[in-house]
Amino acid sequence: MNNYVNAISARLSLRKPQKESLEILSDVVNVIELGRHDSHALAAELEKIKSLYPTVTDFEREFPSLCFALATGVGKTRLMGAFISYLYLSKGIKNFFVLAPNLTIYNKLIQDFTPNTPKYVFKGIAEFASLPPVIITGENYEDGIGNRNQGSLFNDVHINIFNISKINSEVRGGKAPRIKRLSEYIGESYFEYLASLPDLVLFMDESHRYRASAGVKVLNELKPILGLELTATPQIESGTRTIPFKNVIYSYPLHKAMEDGFVKEPAVATRENFNSRQYTEEQLERLKLEDGILVHEETKVELEVYARQNHQPIVKPFVLIVAQDTTHAGKLMGIIQSEGFFDGRYRNKVITVHSNQSGQEKDETIQELMQLENPASETEIVIHVNMLKEGWDVTNLYTIIPLRAANSKTLVEQSIGRGLRLPYGKRSGVKAVDRLTIIAHDRFQEIVDEANNPNSIIRSGVYIGKDVATEQKQAITSVPKLKQSIVQQIQAQVSAISTSTSELKQVQTEDVKSVYELAQRKLQAYEHLPSSKYLATGEVKRQLVKEIRSEYLINQLDLFPEQTNALVEQVVEALVEQTIQHSIDIPRIVVQPVGELTWGYHPFELEVSSVNLQPVAEHILIQHLRTHTREILQRNNNQANEERLEDYLISALIDYPDISYDDHAELLYELCNQMVKHLQSYLPDDNAVRNVLQYNQRRLAELIHTQMKNHYYESATSYEVHVSKGFTTFKPVSYTTLLSEGVRPFRQPVEDKSRIRSMVFGGFIKCLYPEQKFDSDSERQFAVICENDPNVDKWFKPLAEHFKIYYNQSNAYEPDFVVETKTSKFICEIKKEKEMEDSIVQSKARAVMEWCTHASKHELEHGGKEWSYLLIPHSDVQENMTIDGLKSRYLFQP
Repeated sequence: MNNYVNAISARLSLRKPQKESLEILSDVVNVIELGRHDSHALAAELEKIKSLYPTVTDFEREFPSLCFALATGVGKTRLMGAFISYLYLSKGIKNFFVLAPNLTIYNKLIQDFTPNTPKYVFKGIAEFASLPPVIITGENYEDGIGNRNQGSLFNDVHINIFNISKINSEVRGGKAPRIKRLSEYIGESYFEYLASLPDLVLFMDESHRYRASAGVKVLNELKPILGLELTATPQIESGTRTIPFKNVIYSYPLHKAMEDGFVKEPAVATRENFNSRQYTEEQLERLKLEDGILVHEETKVELEVYARQNHQPIVKPFVLIVAQDTTHAGKLMGIIQSEGFFDGRYRNKVITVHSNQSGQEKDETIQELMQLENPASETEIVIHVNMLKEGWDVTNLYTIIPLRAANSKTLVEQSIGRGLRLPYGKRSGVKAVDRLTIIAHDRFQEIVDEANNPNSIIRSGVYIGKDVATEQKQAITSVPKLKQSIVQQIQAQVSAISTSTSELKQVQTEDVKSVYELAQRKLQAYEHLPSSKYLATGEVKRQLVKEIRSEYLINQLDLFPEQTNALVEQVVEALVEQTIQHSIDIPRIVVQPVGELTWGYHPFELEVSSVNLQPVAEHILIQHLRTHTREILQRNNNQANEERLEDYLISALIDYPDISYDDHAELLYELCNQMVKHLQSYLPDDNAVRNVLQYNQRRLAELIHTQMKNHYYESATSYEVHVSKGFTTFKPVSYTTLLSEGVRPFRQPVEDKSRIRSMVFGGFIKCLYPEQKFDSDSERQFAVICENDPNVDKWFKPLAEHFKIYYNQSNAYEPDFVVETKTSKFICEIKKEKEMEDSIVQSKARAVMEWCTHASKHELEHGGKEWSYLLIPHSDVQENMTIDGLKSRYLFQP
C-alpha cells in the first residue's frame, strides 16, 4: 500500500471508510493521467478506472469526476482534508477548488480548514504545520488577484472555498435561466485565473446539488484535472424517478455506519397505548412538544453523568423542531416562550431558522447555530423550516420533534440525517448517549414500518469498495503453553508403563488431557501458597496425587490400575514443573487499614445547572428503529410518598456500597436539599417536584454520587498487607478474529492500524500464551521488544482475574503487560504520549506503585523477584529498545 496513504491515515486517525476511500483515490491517480483531456482521451481514462472499479460507468462531466458516497456522520470533511494532503504530498498538486452549496456548509468548511479550530482537517499533517494552505474565500479572493503571479502566496497550497448557492437553478416556465454564472459570481479575472491552472482539483461537497444541466456546464468551464464528489445521497430526483449517479466509486451507506458504530442509533418515541384520534391537532402538537422536552431533559442528565464518570467534556444536547412553514414556526416560538410552557423556562433558549430570514437576523442565527456545540451556548431548542437539510455538522442533536406534514420515508430520512453524529466520535455503550430520538406519537407505527422496509436507508444501501465480500469471523481459544508442554511430555512415557498382566493398553491423548484438566482444577486450591515453587515440595505433590487419583478412579477410562496411577503421578509432576516454568507468580495482595479508620466525603456545592427535568404524566415508549429494542421512560407509581422530598434521593443514595447513612446523613441531606431547592426553583409546586424525584430518582442519585466520589477521602492509623494468594493458575482465553486473517505473525507490520483490535497474533517464543490480542500497534511492538530482549524470560497480557489493584473506591486497574526478566518483574503500561500526565493515569500509577512495594516485599521474603512499574509513552516503543533501557527512562516514581 502507498506509504503516503498509511502515513496520512495514521496522522489524521482516519476511520475505516475514510481510509478505504483514500486507498481508492491512490489507486485511481496512479493509473490515470492527471491533466486535461479531449473526449477521446477522457473515454480512455474512464476505461482504465472501469477495469479497477466497474461501478464507474460514466464520469458525467467533461473531466474525470468520481463520487465517494459516505453516510452522514462518517466524516466527509475530514476525508476531503485527507484527499488534499495525499494529492499534495504524492503528486505535488497545489490548487484546489471547493464548492459549498449553501451558507451553512460554506461557513463550516472555512472553519474546518482554518488552523487552530476544533475540527481542523489537517491536524497531524506535519507538512502543513508551519506553512498551512492558503484559504481563499468569497470574502478575500480579490485581495490576491493582483499578486497571483508574485511572491510565495501563489507558490504554496491554495484552497478556494466558495458558496455557489445559485449555480444549480434550472430554466423555469420557458424563461431564461435564473443562474448567475460562476465567472460573474467571482469575477471574470479570477475565474480565468482558476481555469488556467494546470493542476486544479475540484471538490463538490453535497455533490447531488451540482447535477442540474446549468451547474454541470459551469463546472466544466473550470477545466479541472480531477473532480471529487462527496455526498450521502448519490442520486437525483426527477419527478417520481430516482436516478443514481454513474460515477460512484465508493459507497458506505447508513446501515453500515450504524452497524460499525460510527453514528447514533435512531429511535422513535410515543406514549404507551397511545391513540392520536383522542386529541385535536393542537393538543397533539402540544403533547409532542412537552414529551420531547421530557426526553431532552432525561438525555441531558444521562450525558452529564456519563461525562463525569468517564472524565469527558460535558455535552449539552438540544432539540430540533421541524415546523410546517414560517407562520407555524412563529406560532411554535410563541408557545415555547409563553409562561404556560414549563413556566417560561425555555423562553431564552429557543431560536428559529428559516429561509425568509435575511440580513443581520440571518447572520446572527447562523452564528448561533455554529455555536450550538459550545456548552456555554444558551440555546436548547431550534425551530427550523426546511432549511437545515445538509451540512449542519453538530454532534449534540439528540431529540427531533417533526411537526411538518411529510410521508414516512421523508420523515425518517430527513429527521435522522441531521442528528446522527456522535459527540465523542464513538459509541459509549450508554443508550441515552448513543441514541437519537424522534418524537412521533401520531406517526409511530408509520415510522417503524418504514424503518423495517428493506429499501429504507436504515436497512438498504449497497456497499461499494475494494472488497465487497462480508468478512467472516472465527473463534480462537488460546491455551496456556504449560498444558501443551504437559501433554507432549507425558504421552510417550505413560504408554510404555508395564502392567501386572504384562499387557499394555494405549494411553490416549484424551486420557492425558482429562487428568490434566482435573489436576489444574485441584491446583487452584493451592494458590494460597507463598509462590508456585512451594508446589514442588513432596507433601504438596503427594496430596495432589491422592486427591486426583480418588476422583479420577471413579470416572477413569479403560486403563489398567498401574497405568492410571502412573498417569496421575506423572501429570502432577509435569504440572508442577511446567507451572513453575511457564507462569509468572502474581501475588493477590489486599491492603487493609488497621487502627482507627477515617473516611467519608468532604462537603461541596453540588453542580446542578444542567438539570431541568420535567414532570411526567404517562410512560413514554422509545423503540430503536434498527435493532427493535425498546425502552420505557417511567416512574414507579407504586412507590410510597416520602414525607420529605429529600428522602427520595436519600433512599437511592444509601443503596451505594460506599455510602453509610449513619456516617454521612448530614452531608447527604445537604446535597439532596441542594437538588430539591434547584428543582423547586423552576417547577411550579412540590407536587411537580415530587413527580420529578419519583420518576428520576435513580439518575439524580447517580449524578449526586458521581460528584461525591470526587470528594472522597480515606485515612487510617496504619495499613496491614495481607497476601491471600502467592500465584494464580493460568486458564484458556477465547478470541475472535477474521477468518481470512487467521493468526497473524506478531512481527508482521500492520498497515491498517485501525483494525488491529480485530486481529489475533501468534508466533511467540517467550509469551505464556501462544496467541495474544493487542489494543494498538504500540502494544504489538512492545511484544517484539519482549521477544527480542535476551534478558526477558517470559511475558503475557494479564486478564482481569490476575490483579485486584483499585485506584479509587470502585475502579480496578488492568495492566497492559506483565514481564519477568532474569532479575526482576515488571507491570508495563503503554500510553499515548499526550495522556501520560492525565490525572486518572497518574492515580492508577500510584496505586500500582503501592502494589509493587508490597508485592516486592512478599516475593523477596520467599526467594522471588522485585516488582517495578513502567509507564511508557507509545512514541518510545521502538523495536531497538530493551526492558532495562525502558526502565532507565520510565520507571514510575511518585
